[in-house]
Order: sequence, then C-alpha cells, then structure tokens
Amino acid sequence: MNNTSTYYAGLDIGGTTVKAVLVDHLSQQVGPLTEVRSKVKDGYEGTFDQLDLALDQLAAGAGVARGAIAGIGLDVPAPSSDGVIWGRANLGDNWVGTDIRGKLSTRTGVPVFMTNDGNAAALGEYALRHDNNGSLMLVAPGTGLGAGLVLPGGRSYEGANGLALETGHISVPFREDDGELPSCSCGLKGCAEAWVSLMALRRRLRLQLAKPEWSSHPLNQDDTPVEEKAFKLRDFAEKGDALAIQLFKQQGFILGYAIADMVRTIDPGLVVIGGGLAETTFRDSFMKWILEGFAERAWPAYQHNPLNPDIVTTRFEWALGGDAAAAIGMAYTACELAQGATR
Repeated sequence: MNNTSTYYAGLDIGGTTVKAVLVDHLSQQVGPLTEVRSKVKDGYEGTFDQLDLALDQLAAGAGVARGAIAGIGLDVPAPSSDGVIWGRANLGDNWVGTDIRGKLSTRTGVPVFMTNDGNAAALGEYALRHDNNGSLMLVAPGTGLGAGLVLPGGRSYEGANGLALETGHISVPFREDDGELPSCSCGLKGCAEAWVSLMALRRRLRLQLAKPEWSSHPLNQDDTPVEEKAFKLRDFAEKGDALAIQLFKQQGFILGYAIADMVRTIDPGLVVIGGGLAETTFRDSFMKWILEGFAERAWPAYQHNPLNPDIVTTRFEWALGGDAAAAIGMAYTACELAQGATR
C-alpha cells in the first residue's frame, strides 16, 4: 500500500448535521472541515446518501481521489455495540437493530470503525494533544451530560455493551429547595445530568424566576418560553448578571463534585471539559467552580501527589477541538486502526 496517497475520513453524525474531516497517513488533517445535513429522521439510508456527499466533498476539498480514502471512522448519537445501534435516541426507527458499521463498509468498500459521539469527541481531544501519552477523560455538558475515556495509546474504552462512561447518570446528593431529588430524562432521580445540562438549566431557571427576589429580572419580563430564556443565560452571565452567574456556578460545582467520583474510579490524570461553555468569556470562572466542587469531593491524593505536593495528579483543561472534535477523533481512529491492521 502506498501510504503517501492514503487518507482516512472521520464522520460525526449529529441530529442535524454530519461533520466530516479527512486526515493523511500521519493523522494530519488535509482540506477543510465539511458539513452537510444528516437527515437522521429519514432513516439510515437517507443519512448514508449524505455520508456519500460528505466523502465526495472531503476528497474534492483536499484535491484527492475519492478512492484514496482507505478507511472511515463513524460516530453515532446513540448507544451501540459492535456496530449495531440498539437505542433510538434522536434517530429514525430503522436505525435500531441495524449493523450500521457493516452496511456502510459494504457500501463504501472500505473498513469502518464506529463508536458513540462522546467517545469520538474524547478521541478527538486525545489526537489534538500530541504531548499527552496518558489517559484522558472528556466530560461535556450540553443538552445532556456526555463523557468518554481514552486509554494510554489512544484506544477508547467503551465497555462490553458500549455503555461505559455514562457520567451524566451517576448519583449526586443535591436536592431541590423542597428536599426532593430532581428527575432525570433517563427515568431515575438525582442524576448529575439532572443538575448539569441544558435541560437542568431550564428547570432551575423556571424555579428561580418564580421566586420574589427575581421578580424584576429581565427574563421575567420576557414572554418567550423558558426553553428560549435558558439559551439567553450565557449572554447574561457574560455580562455579570447575578441570576445567570448563580445558576452556572451551581452547575460548575456539581459537575466538579461528580467528576471527583469518576476520577476516584478510573484515575485518568487528565480531565477535559467540553461543550459550549468552553467558548464563553466566563469559562475561567466556570472552571474555578468545577475545581471547587472537585476539591469538595476528591481525596487529596487525586489532587496532588502525596510525596510531592507541587505535582498535580488530576489536571483539568478546556477542550480544543470545538465542533470538529468528534470528526477529528474518528478520522484519527480510522487511521490508527486501519494502519495497525496492516502492520
């Protein structure tokens, strides 16, 4: 095989778009990031058509032949195992029970490597840190609370059923003002995601706006639904608004608290915080709140080396890859795994 003319594609399937990246045999990106509609509600066949379009655009953007793409890394926004999706999530009905990896490999004629979106983003963050040889755990607050773990050497840990690192659904001992544990979208109560997510932000905002102390807040004069008001909270926080800061401070603290239990279990050494908050002007404050929550729950040895207190045992960093992280991670994985199979 002529490695100098071999390329690998990373395809990140989201609910709205497919983001795609092409790398060469050295895992270096070639050409621009490509983005097309995902059409996941139309069934996997409709999305496969879009994946073909993305692959054509990647090849054209890099000035290479489509046939030079020797492997594909694919991530999906749903639970899967061994290439088969077994939870619908936000996908159309016919995704469930389908060997997506096998069907796409047959359609394209090249090997396909598949995982979920959380693992893919973690792999992307690993690939972007050339000086990190240890493990890496990504935790990404968004609509929910996703996570992924990459082991030393660059292999993701998915678990026997593709269900590892469901960080959003570990239990945390925080209660509402009435003493109740909040309900989570998974059906349980008291999950971290019930406190740290866009869904949680909507609930907490609704409860706070009902209090007399916030009766004159601008968001209480806004007639839009709470879902839209929650989207405005970042802008308010960037301007120093007390209510917005209070809500994000609570989320940051609880996130750090939850991460402490994950660190106690897997001891990754490096925790990367992803999601949209990585791009806000108050992200330094948010990281400080995370570290405060972490310090509240983590044993001293998970913070500093007991033999040398100057050595930090668990480092925290913001994500580097932005919206492209998952696609980068899958391109990197396709390159590493495909070349490893030929050695």
